[in-house]
Amino acid sequence: MNNRPSFVTTLYALLLWVCMPLQAAEPTTASQNPIAAPNILAALQQPQFLPVDQAFMLDFAQSGESVRISFQIADGYYLYKHKLKIAGVAVNFSNPVLPAGLPHEDEYFGKTEIYRHQLVFDVKLANIDADAKLKIRYQGCADAGLCYPVETREIPLIGSIKPDSSIAASSEPTATAAVSAAPVSSQVGLAERLSSDKSLLTLGLFFLLGLGLAFTPCVFPMYPILTSIIVGQGQQLSHGRAFRLSFAYVQGMALTYSALGLVVASAGVKFQAAFQHPAVLVGMSLLFVLLAGAMFGWINLQLPARWTEKLTATSNRQQGGSVKGALVMGALSGLVASPCTTAPLTGVLLYIAQSGDLAYGALVLYILSLGMGLPLLILGSSGGKWLPKPGAWMDVIKAIFGFLLLSVPLMLISRIVAAEVLLVLGSLLALGFALYLQQVQQLLKTAVAKSLCWLVATLLVCAVVLANYQQWLAPAMQPQPAAISATDSQQAGKFIDIKTLADLDAQLAEAKAQNQYVMLDLFAEWCVACKEFEHITFADTGVKAEMAKIRLLRIDVTKATEQDQQVLDKFQVLGLPTLLFFAPNGSELTTSRITGFMGPDAFKAHLTQLQQ
Repeated sequence: MNNRPSFVTTLYALLLWVCMPLQAAEPTTASQNPIAAPNILAALQQPQFLPVDQAFMLDFAQSGESVRISFQIADGYYLYKHKLKIAGVAVNFSNPVLPAGLPHEDEYFGKTEIYRHQLVFDVKLANIDADAKLKIRYQGCADAGLCYPVETREIPLIGSIKPDSSIAASSEPTATAAVSAAPVSSQVGLAERLSSDKSLLTLGLFFLLGLGLAFTPCVFPMYPILTSIIVGQGQQLSHGRAFRLSFAYVQGMALTYSALGLVVASAGVKFQAAFQHPAVLVGMSLLFVLLAGAMFGWINLQLPARWTEKLTATSNRQQGGSVKGALVMGALSGLVASPCTTAPLTGVLLYIAQSGDLAYGALVLYILSLGMGLPLLILGSSGGKWLPKPGAWMDVIKAIFGFLLLSVPLMLISRIVAAEVLLVLGSLLALGFALYLQQVQQLLKTAVAKSLCWLVATLLVCAVVLANYQQWLAPAMQPQPAAISATDSQQAGKFIDIKTLADLDAQLAEAKAQNQYVMLDLFAEWCVACKEFEHITFADTGVKAEMAKIRLLRIDVTKATEQDQQVLDKFQVLGLPTLLFFAPNGSELTTSRITGFMGPDAFKAHLTQLQQ
């Protein structure tokens, strides 16, 4: 980095050093050339840097279920605190509490903390398999101006010895017994798969996982967006051009999704929360309302002529056919899907964060995105064949996709508005669509088409009536539950809201005294999957029964306060939702961590295995 010796200077010093014996054998040379000796001394005074293993001598010693890791740091060298990362293979471990570092102003990293002379810390272990090991990643520099690349070292571990049954029966459960059945979450397994296997088979696996994600709510808004682009081309759309537009759209989505994934891996929830700022969500919602208005023909009626020409031209470029416009809309669609954290995505992000391998991580994210985009590509490429040819039909289809585009803003603002408001807006949109279908069916000639329109409109009206009944009338008709104590509330599966790390430590201490497992839910109002957990998974009867057996904690990080960030940094949270699990001894079961939505059946099995 700073003051780094140039290649020419170093080469010159080496040549002089080689020539020193010749100069010593011929003393007349030095007397004839008095400048030679000072030049040799100047060359020898260039900084001589230690090999990385001598500059930062790593040592470790395992004692049962704890391993002490130490660095002996040579004088004039230092380690970065924020670059120190640990990953486990075939072992559970608790994130170590690192000692406070020295303040340091770095040219590249800004204000940071460093260690000099010595660094010692302990890592608590559990569920140690025969081939268990820790991977430690670190980076350091020399004061003279050299920064070493990131280094990764493996620490082999000794598996735990099974306790004698007679002793185990008469003693309290040990840490190993408490966590021996801890389940390994899917994202952790995927991260380990990436770490150990970089074959084409692994890339194919993530392509298939992306294909599965294509049918999740996160990707749903992309279907009406892409279809509106294809519809905007009209009757002149050929099969080849439909494929090019669809391919450009999918590429825009994949590149954006991959780039955002790398940013999230390095910035974590901060970046995820930034894209959920109300101003960003409202701005994107207005964009999709504008696109829907273009499908309805509202822009020509409501805006001045000068603006209409520009907006119509822009709409035609984006919806109607330019490959560049489709690429831009695909990139915007990638932003729509970016807040959704799923197990495959989190697995890739965990791998990137632990290994620092940005190139391979970006490739896997791109393959994952292509899997998500395959159904979109098939749909878009077939659009020219499926769409009716007569002009009157095209107007009807444009209007239908206009209604679909209006559903996208509802999904976006659902992260910032109350459920009651969202229900009213969704009901108005559904009733408007039903009314439009009733008008369309009067123009149809075939009985099948009329019946289909009538059926869809009727189902929409029934869905609106049922949703509003459940929201406004059903709760008032149900008997109110009797008051229960705080203890009963906890046993009923209620969450305890906490704010700080100190609150968490206090709750873990209480859980340890009662020999309880603990689940910590990191929640945010803008997180769609967090709400899915609350209304779908946590509301399941079977899940409630399992949750009643453990202590439930929740931290709301919606406002991203300094206290919230301390929690997220301590546990190195990559995205929301994230569920952390702790053994009765207070150590985190890192491999059991859940990131992304999980359905009731899978979550119940996860909890059951956790407590076995």
